[in-house]
Amino acid sequence: MGNRLSKIYTRTGDAGDTGMADGSRLAKDDLLVHAIGEVDELNSQLAVIVCHAPDDFINAIQNIQNDLFNVGAELTMNNPMSEPMIEPIIKQENVDGLEKSLDILNESLTPLKEFILPGGGLAASHCHVARSICRRAERCLVSLNNKNKLNSHLMAYINRLSDYLFVLARAISKAEGKEETYWRSARLGK
Repeated sequence: MGNRLSKIYTRTGDAGDTGMADGSRLAKDDLLVHAIGEVDELNSQLAVIVCHAPDDFINAIQNIQNDLFNVGAELTMNNPMSEPMIEPIIKQENVDGLEKSLDILNESLTPLKEFILPGGGLAASHCHVARSICRRAERCLVSLNNKNKLNSHLMAYINRLSDYLFVLARAISKAEGKEETYWRSARLGK
């Protein structure tokens, strides 16, 4: 890899634009740059989960972090202002793998009959924050997709990931012996 990142500051973004992988520059408030930032924030939140989750979950979370780097790479290399578009990095296999992991986690959990509140311990709570960030990233990607079609597998992956993070929160709570708190609806008198 050499010294690719030997100098962290470049001063090239001081005027409010940022470099893309193809060498082009976009405004830092461009929707594409915003989407890349949302995915980066999600990945950073997963790092917090890794710091607090039981060891059995860390490898799976780090695999997702790698996938999210690939999502960011695909976004930055598929700048709609330049040609040609790269071959998609996120593929159906990524979606399938996430679904399989989700199903495996979910098998050990009791089915929900009520909504649960975010919580269930520190690591699980961080999963709920990550789930919320993932939903925000997905909304941003939907807006971007409405302007410039994105890889449908990338879109499906992010959608599935928020579901995975919800189930991961529940699985971590169970592994740590933490209780889930059910929502007491004022409307339903519960």
